[in-house]
Amino acid sequence: MTLLKNVTASLVLAVGIVCGSTSALAQEQEDLLASTTAQWWQYVNSIPPAVNPLLDPGGAYCMVGQRDPMWFLTGAFFGGTATRTCTVPAGEALFFPVINYVNFNTPYICGQGGPMDAAELRAPAAAYIDGATNLSVKVDGKAVKDLMRIKSEVFAITLPADNIWNSGCGGPGSVPAGVYSPSIDDGYYGLLKPLSVGNHTLHIHAEVPSQSFVLDVTYDLVVVPVQLK
Repeated sequence: MTLLKNVTASLVLAVGIVCGSTSALAQEQEDLLASTTAQWWQYVNSIPPAVNPLLDPGGAYCMVGQRDPMWFLTGAFFGGTATRTCTVPAGEALFFPVINYVNFNTPYICGQGGPMDAAELRAPAAAYIDGATNLSVKVDGKAVKDLMRIKSEVFAITLPADNIWNSGCGGPGSVPAGVYSPSIDDGYYGLLKPLSVGNHTLHIHAEVPSQSFVLDVTYDLVVVPVQLK
């Protein structure tokens, strides 16, 4: 997996040009984004529910699992609303889903039958994201344009015993600890260059009408200076 430290600059350059471009540079950037969405899910799935940022209503756990030089933000698990206050170090690019759909192979677990390959996993994810509408990202009241539809590379997810999927699949132990593959993601993402020191507001909204899904998340971001010498 490509290290985030080596790809952040390229990812920031990719904003606004990755969609629809056929150049070799754009293809490389698209591949980096596909890798980063996989890393986002590996990050979310590695954190127990009690301190998982995806389940956090107020932002108390937004720093859990973060690593320089990119800060991952989250939506809200299964939709809904949240208003979070989050302190972010200066110089961090922000990467987050507007709406996304992960699917991973769990033979005979949580309602799945036999094994599924990547193509079988991608089909329902693509159909779901195709139905997404009213996508919106605003930073300090200004709309972020050219949100990126990204289909992840095929990857593996490692789950701890206490994971975010147990609650929807029957309770503790329903989805055992282990490595699950193949895994895929499809969705719309935002990538922001590092924000200036001070207070900022990030608002994320998405809907899937056919599934009665609405997501509305607001981040009150406090960007603080970092002294490196």
